[in-house]
Amino acid sequence: MGLAAMVAQQGDSRTMTTRILTGITTTGTPHLGNYAGAIRPAIVASRDSDADSFYFLADYHALIKCDDPLRIQRSRLEIAATWLACGLDIERVTFYRQSDIPEIPELTWLLTCVAGKGLLNRAHAYKASVDKNLAEGEDADAGVTMGLFSYPVLMAADILMFNANKVPVGRDQIQHVEMARDIGQRFNHLFGAGREYFVAPEALIEESVATLPGLDGRKMSKSYDNTIPLFGSAKQLRDAVNRIVTDSRAPGEPKDADSAHLFTLFQAFASAEQAAAFRADLAGGLAWGEAKQRLFELLDGELAQAREHYNALMQKPGEIEDMLQAGALKARRIATPFLGELREAVGLRSFREQVQVAGAGKKKAVKAARFVSFREQDGSFRFRFLSAEGEELLLSRPFADPKAVGVVTARLLAQGADALELRADEGAQFTLWLDGECVADSPAHATPEALEAAMLRLRAAVAALAE
Repeated sequence: MGLAAMVAQQGDSRTMTTRILTGITTTGTPHLGNYAGAIRPAIVASRDSDADSFYFLADYHALIKCDDPLRIQRSRLEIAATWLACGLDIERVTFYRQSDIPEIPELTWLLTCVAGKGLLNRAHAYKASVDKNLAEGEDADAGVTMGLFSYPVLMAADILMFNANKVPVGRDQIQHVEMARDIGQRFNHLFGAGREYFVAPEALIEESVATLPGLDGRKMSKSYDNTIPLFGSAKQLRDAVNRIVTDSRAPGEPKDADSAHLFTLFQAFASAEQAAAFRADLAGGLAWGEAKQRLFELLDGELAQAREHYNALMQKPGEIEDMLQAGALKARRIATPFLGELREAVGLRSFREQVQVAGAGKKKAVKAARFVSFREQDGSFRFRFLSAEGEELLLSRPFADPKAVGVVTARLLAQGADALELRADEGAQFTLWLDGECVADSPAHATPEALEAAMLRLRAAVAALAE
């Protein structure tokens, strides 16, 4: 997925939060360009009081590009330490490894079974590999793995598992978001039975993300070998800055800041006042050597504290492991129940929830009463409580957080039927209350007698589940 983020709106009219989910591919060591273009803005966004942020190490994606186990392992550690050292607050966000969420590959398979091969044939990465092979006189699929071919389905699972509505990406990733939408809609059509399991994600183009020039003026990239290390030593940072290519203008000659990528680098980390002063000094003939010294001092001031934190974290991989495991647990509180609903939708159901009743040569499946949680189009979360026969006994009020749904349903079971606080209104409905707050409503009933009977059925269904 590269450095991509997924954003979802959730909540009711009183409280709206934005879910941000960013995947970081673990195939290398982050450099200054990664920091300015993705890490720093994402961490700033995670501090928004309205943000519900998810960040994961996309190590399954890394396996598509890299077959060196030691490099994968080292990169996972370096990237995790980098995000933590740069200020990612694991108390505010959910930070985990993709490979620690077994629901992701299982969802990938469910989606693979509905994704059309023709759709995947059109994926840019696959088409580029085919074109390259044909240009070199090779078989069209030479060297193409199923990982590369089905990469868009894995990315769709990352997006759809948490039902992201908006997906901020670079233009080269728009197609993957469109594919995720197509695959999710296909699943809804085949198995939804009127329910939208997956919302349709939309790509949000990040036009303002900083793209830093490298040492030679081209985009900073490991493939060009022109990067500035993010957490190398101060000496390594100084040496890299000194290698930045400049023009031949001598000290005292005016320099054009707009054509100097050294100024572009300075501006990405400076305040408006610092950038304006630097521009004026360049126009006044500041020597390139002095300009590089100022850039080094600016970068070192920005990175020194984080560098120290990074080096300390790299010496304590067990602590990073604990943080990632805690984050995976938080993520699975959403993923596990949702995958359970998807498994049931496609027919992968437990036999314990079915009783085969013989009669007239036919077998009838009878389910137990159950809670079914779902997400509304406005991003809020609800649950329905259905009887064993499929009758809707309750529909919850909207919740901003899916975790709140689980808390309420767990309390209903823990309290038991006799402790249910049900209130009948003057019409033909009743409501369910917890701690003085209305949390769910019954359907409308034709008569007071039907209303009373429905309340009894609700109590009986909860009692049966509690047993």
